[in-house]
Amino acid sequence: MKSEEVPRWTSDLDAVVVYAQGALCSRLARGTVPSDGRVLVTGLPRCADPGSVRARVVGDGDVRVTGVRVEVAAEPAGSGPSDGLREEKERLQDACAAVRGRRDRLLDRIKEITGLHPVPPPRKREDPHRRTPVEAWLTLVDFVDGRLTSLHERLAALEEELRRLEHDLDVATDRWRRASTDTPSGPVNTTVCAAVTLDGTGEARLEIEYAVPGAVWVPAYRLTYRQGDGSGTLVLRASVAQRTGEDWTGVRIALATADLSRRTEAPRLRSLRIGRRQPAPEPAGWREPPTGLADLFTAYDSAGPRPTRHVVPTAVGAALPVAAPAGGPVPPLPAAPAYGGPPPAPAAPGGLDAMAAAPQAERARLSRPAAGGALPAAPAARPAPPSGPAAAARPAPPSGPIAPPPAPPAPVVGPPQPSGAELDYAALVLDGPDEPAARRGMLFPATSFDPVAAEHRRRAEAVAALPLPGHAVRPRESAGSFDHRYDAVARADIPSDGTWRTVTVTEIPVGLRTEYVCVPSVEQRVYQTLVLANATDQALLAGPVEVGVDDDFVLTAALPTLAPGAVRRMGLGPAEGIQVTRRTSVKESTAGLRNNVTVLDHGVHVELANRLARPVSVEIREHVPVASEADVRIEERADWEVPPDEGPDRLAPGTRVWRVGLPAGGTAARDGGYEIRIPAAKALVGGNRRS
Repeated sequence: MKSEEVPRWTSDLDAVVVYAQGALCSRLARGTVPSDGRVLVTGLPRCADPGSVRARVVGDGDVRVTGVRVEVAAEPAGSGPSDGLREEKERLQDACAAVRGRRDRLLDRIKEITGLHPVPPPRKREDPHRRTPVEAWLTLVDFVDGRLTSLHERLAALEEELRRLEHDLDVATDRWRRASTDTPSGPVNTTVCAAVTLDGTGEARLEIEYAVPGAVWVPAYRLTYRQGDGSGTLVLRASVAQRTGEDWTGVRIALATADLSRRTEAPRLRSLRIGRRQPAPEPAGWREPPTGLADLFTAYDSAGPRPTRHVVPTAVGAALPVAAPAGGPVPPLPAAPAYGGPPPAPAAPGGLDAMAAAPQAERARLSRPAAGGALPAAPAARPAPPSGPAAAARPAPPSGPIAPPPAPPAPVVGPPQPSGAELDYAALVLDGPDEPAARRGMLFPATSFDPVAAEHRRRAEAVAALPLPGHAVRPRESAGSFDHRYDAVARADIPSDGTWRTVTVTEIPVGLRTEYVCVPSVEQRVYQTLVLANATDQALLAGPVEVGVDDDFVLTAALPTLAPGAVRRMGLGPAEGIQVTRRTSVKESTAGLRNNVTVLDHGVHVELANRLARPVSVEIREHVPVASEADVRIEERADWEVPPDEGPDRLAPGTRVWRVGLPAGGTAARDGGYEIRIPAAKALVGGNRRS
């Protein structure tokens, strides 16, 4: 059956899981299973990873999936929203080019007119000088001046028109770049389908899952609470940007902090045995070439030389294959290396894949997973030295000692060890009869290069370089070593334009209390803070949070990462309704039997005044010096507390804390201090008398 006769099932994008970079998409398709069980599910984007495509049957039934692979086809592109933007951009480009051409021709004309000047006729040596009429000079000057005035006026008009067209072109180009990449960018649309093989009869509902690059997200929040309440509502939102080549319209969105490209296979632990040596087991997926493989192509070789094909490069930067001369044998290709390194890219005459020699119907059958892996190739023969004109054109060998040739690689002992690419049966292709004798009829990894898919992936991955919103943090940076997933409560629409879109995920109840903190030794100002407690089983990642108090927006702050059960403090800015004043005093004296100890007595006096209409709790932070020498002692005299030396909000060593409760309109004062006792022969760095 030809590929055009295979039934096509249209699919709809149903769910998307956005990871730290990239996304996992799920499409749903429904139809009647044909007699041969082969269907094509359309709608996959061009940048989809072929190795990530999975298919399964949704619901109960006797139908099951036996195989799935990716097929790419080209068809004329229809009209879409971005077609008009592309046509407008191309029209403005042509208009700019036309105006530039007219301007350049006008500049040449101006240069030509500027070069006009009178040239006297040649005269002989014995001839007298001739007098030129002044009217002729003035006539020429008037002509040049008039022509230059007219040309410069036209040049100014063209320059103004060119500036306007270039501005319109920049705007049109920006709109075209910001437009959704869901529509084709050229006159030919390349479609990607999932070729699924089903076993069973009747109606079936398929789910096609595939991974795409070009999707990122960062968390964002909105916090609302009432003054005096011990709890609030935290709305988890996400800023999502994607340029995957398909618009996400009405899809179920989930957000994950995991790395989509991280390896997930479990490591294999080999057993250690003590005893006699045993032969190594045969590697899985490898077997000896079948007997009589060379006789399989005898009839093909006896048919004579094949016609010459045009040379078509297979990959960017790759060497161009050489076409076979008319009536001559096919030039030999380098053989694949022994196991231990990847084999070279198979190239058939004309730059076509080896599978091109097989019929279309056989290609699909031969590209299915096979039981045998790639076989080791025979060593390549050493090329013969050139003779004739080619030998004469060769440069002379350099004089002096010649470096010895590199040592040949050590021979492989034991059976060959296939690599991971050679054990990927879905990616193996059967080399055709036009390949060298050491390769044809055997399975090798496909090394075809798709420049269109590479360009789509490059454009999709550019979304990772988008500037982040304010206070935003990448999920992998704030999640640490744990992975979390958040499912949105409603479906969302996210176009493929590479700009940030806000999606509401869910509401999370949090416990909170308002506290005020001041460090009067640094700044005599009180700051308002929120102490948040995460009592849920989901982590709250770091990101921007819009804080609203009593239905009024206050500010946008940076929310720290809150693990399940964690308590963190978040600053909300200065509180103008609370005033703080700090005064200090220093007294220097001596002590000891022989006055050999200098005593520096530091006193601290802090006053607070609450001008708010509600009671508040203020935390005053002071700092006590920390001695680094054994003969220096610090003696404190205050009722302050020593904060715990652990947790995410750990303070600097020597920090002391006063917690003061202030009623509405009330005041409070705290007194404290400390003594520094040092030997009389020593002094503090910077002087003893200082605050």
